[in-house]
Amino acid sequence: MTSFGHLLKTDSNMAKFGKKSKENLETCHEDLQKLFNEVIKHFDCTVTQGHRTIEEQQELYKKGLTKVKFGRHCHSPSIAVDVTPYPVDYENTDRHYYFGGFVLGIAQSMGLSIRWGGDWDSDRETKDQTFNDLVHFEIRKKK
Repeated sequence: MTSFGHLLKTDSNMAKFGKKSKENLETCHEDLQKLFNEVIKHFDCTVTQGHRTIEEQQELYKKGLTKVKFGRHCHSPSIAVDVTPYPVDYENTDRHYYFGGFVLGIAQSMGLSIRWGGDWDSDRETKDQTFNDLVHFEIRKKK
């Protein structure tokens, strides 16, 4: 069984976003900024993408790295963000699932409705996904 307790931060070793992460997060909706500014207090992570241009989105679509031609990253401010645990290791999916659940828990405690790319239908079942984007978090559309 994998242990993740060492990834959680206490006041004495609280992580902080680097310059690029801050810049990326600043392109996002204020709710995403509030959420990840709280997450970083407890879990070291990096913001790899906030707003992206339509051209950037189309390029990712052509490469098969996204399923949508005009995504939620293309809004201004962005209503989607890509965040990964630090140090970055995209191959460590266990850590991404742990992080995704952690972020969703913090979001819920803040009253934010967030959808995560590891559970698109938000049914708390991760094995039923046909496309995983474990670093992706977005503001849920209001019904």
